[in-house]
Amino acid sequence: MGRQHAERVDLAVSTVIFALRPSPDSDLMTLWLPLVRRIREPYEGRWALPGGWLSPEHDLETAARATLGRTTGLTPRYLEQLYAFGTLDRSADDTRVVSIVYWALVHADEAAQAIDSDNVEWFAVDDLPELAFDHRTIVDYAVWRLRTKMEYSRIAHGFLGETFTLAQLRQVHEAVRGCSFDPANFRRQILATGSLVDTGEHLTGTSHRPPRLYRYDTAVQPADHGPLTPSKEQA
Repeated sequence: MGRQHAERVDLAVSTVIFALRPSPDSDLMTLWLPLVRRIREPYEGRWALPGGWLSPEHDLETAARATLGRTTGLTPRYLEQLYAFGTLDRSADDTRVVSIVYWALVHADEAAQAIDSDNVEWFAVDDLPELAFDHRTIVDYAVWRLRTKMEYSRIAHGFLGETFTLAQLRQVHEAVRGCSFDPANFRRQILATGSLVDTGEHLTGTSHRPPRLYRYDTAVQPADHGPLTPSKEQA
C-alpha cells in the first residue's frame, strides 16, 4: 500500500546561506554555506539547513530571520524567498511538512559573525556531508538558481560591500560559476551593462597602482547584454 495522507500539514521555514571563502586546497574563493547539526531524531547527528517551525505570530521573512539569528547568529542584508518544498514523502514520519525556503548571501564581514560551536559549521558547496531530509535537493536547487541568476542580474552585490573593484566583482562571478574570466573581456562586458557607477575613488592599501572603486546604480535596470562569457578554455 502507498503512504497514507497525513491528517495535517505543518509549515517550516529554512534558509540556504551562501558566502565566499578560500578553498582549503588553494587561495581561490569558492562557495560555502553553514549547516546545523541536528541534536534530536529524526536524523540526529546529521547536518541540515538552518530552519524551524513557522510560529503563528511570525510572517515568513520574520521567521526566517529569527531562525537564522537563533541557530547561526547571522543577520544577512540579502534575504529572498527561494521556493516551497512539499513532496508527500519529504518527512521521516507520517507528518506532512511543507518548507518555505529562503536564501541569503553574506559577504566576509557578515560571515565572520556566525556562531562558532560544535553544532554550526561551514562547508564547501562542492564537498557537503550527507544531509538530513531532502536538504541536499534544496541546496542543489539553490546553487543552480544562484549560478543562473548570476548571469543576468546584480545578485553578486550580496557578496560585496557597497563599493568594490572590478577584480573583486570578477572573483565573485568566478567563485559562484566555477569558471575563469579573462580580466579585459570581463571588464568590457560588465561595463557594457550600464549597471555600474565609477565612484571616482580608488582602493587604498595596495602596493601598486590602486584600482578604481565602483558601485551598482540602483536607478538603472541592467541592460539586456546576454550572459558574461568565461575564458575560452572553460566555456
